[in-house]
Amino acid sequence: MRVLVIGAGALGGYYGACLVRAGRDVTFLVREKRAEQLRRSGLQVVSPQGDFAVQPKLLAAGDLKGAFDVVLVGVKAYSLDDAMNQFAPAVGANTMILPILNGLKHVDALSARFGAARVLGGLANVSAGLDADGRVVQFMASQTIVFGEIEGALSERALALETLLQVPGIDVRASEAIMQDMWEKFVQLTTLAGITCLMRASIGDILAVPNGEQSIFRLFAECCTVATASGFEPRAPFIEFDRKLFTTLDSPLKASMLRDIERGSITEAEHILGDMANRARTLGVDTPLLDLARAHVAAYEIGRRRAVSAQ
Repeated sequence: MRVLVIGAGALGGYYGACLVRAGRDVTFLVREKRAEQLRRSGLQVVSPQGDFAVQPKLLAAGDLKGAFDVVLVGVKAYSLDDAMNQFAPAVGANTMILPILNGLKHVDALSARFGAARVLGGLANVSAGLDADGRVVQFMASQTIVFGEIEGALSERALALETLLQVPGIDVRASEAIMQDMWEKFVQLTTLAGITCLMRASIGDILAVPNGEQSIFRLFAECCTVATASGFEPRAPFIEFDRKLFTTLDSPLKASMLRDIERGSITEAEHILGDMANRARTLGVDTPLLDLARAHVAAYEIGRRRAVSAQ
């Protein structure tokens, strides 16, 4: 299968590099500045499991010709519209589009643009970022991709894609309940982003203050209620996992959204916090702490845009 990876940032860079290292036929769609960097230094991965580098095949948007079998989409939510315009020529009748973005809104956007039959559900769990030299730095040894057909069941194409993605450095699983999986990650991420952005602190620091743990789990309960009202009640193993995740003393865990704020960067707040809050309003679910977190980051975004326009 021919794979087109959209971008070579933390997500696309890590998973794409693992595929290239394993000999898969992978091409990266990148902007010229990133292309120059990759031609000069290769795609480098710094990982707790061992550093490595590959020399990737690169294309610019205007150079796409012919359909790919798989389009792996791992861009930030606010870049999705531009990304869809850029990779549209690579989507053919039998192309599988595998998005590993955060949240849920992107599934509707991709389905509307390319047809629901071409779009799979997917999620990724990897803690990684780009350093000043453009290297992909993996912070913790977790690198899961879970994906599947939106309607459920294990199709032949999903099983073939699972085989393609079974390479060193990727823990992959084809799921018969991908929307349930995605909703549970949506709950986890919204809780983590909402509470760490609202408090501007890591989970460990929040746990160390009065009512910190209670605040985390009030927000978690709000998000679980929205998921349940949407038809995707979080399962017991997920609840137990997140209870441990959110009660680990001295945990340095914080959402990438907070890291974006700390850098003065644009965030995915409306794609995550805003979307969960909007779904809650539609379903008649009261989410006061989520609404406060959303307002907090939205106010940050107003100030950020003002500062950018003043430069």
